[in-house]
Amino acid sequence: MQVECNITYRTTQVDGWNIFYREAGPNDAPTILFLHDYPGFGYSDAPAPDRFEYTFDHLAEIIDSFTGVLGLQRYTLYMQDYGGPVGFRMAIAGPQKVERMIIQNAVALEEGLSALWNIRKAYWQDRAAHEDELRANFTSLEAIAAQGAVK
Repeated sequence: MQVECNITYRTTQVDGWNIFYREAGPNDAPTILFLHDYPGFGYSDAPAPDRFEYTFDHLAEIIDSFTGVLGLQRYTLYMQDYGGPVGFRMAIAGPQKVERMIIQNAVALEEGLSALWNIRKAYWQDRAAHEDELRANFTSLEAIAAQGAVK
C-alpha cells in the first residue's frame, strides 16, 4: 500500500518576522513540530543582530508564538541540534502543549557547548566582523573531530 503525502511550503508572520515552515500529512493526524526554521535559519527572515535577540530564550518565545499563530493546541516536539535548547524551553513554559518529545543529538544546555561555540556566538552578535573566523571554525580539526569524523 502506498500512501501519498503532499507537502506545502508556507510562510507566516510572527512578531513581525516571516517564519518559513512546511506542512505534510493529514490534517487530523497528530502534529509533530520539527524545530529548525527559526529567524536567521533556512527560508525564514534573518534580521540583523541589532534588531533581533538571537538567544535560545527568544527563539523559544518566537516558536511558541508561531504555534499560536497556527492554532496548534498540542504537539510532539522533534528536537535536534538547536532544537534542544529551544524545545526544552518551550516544554517548560507550556508543558500542557507538549504531548511527547523526540530528541536526536540535541544540545541540552548552553553550558554544554564547547569552546568552539565562542566564535559562533560572536558571529551571532556581529556577522561581518566574525565571518572569516566562523568559516575557519567550521572547518577546523577540532570541529571535524567533534563531529566524530576524525579521531
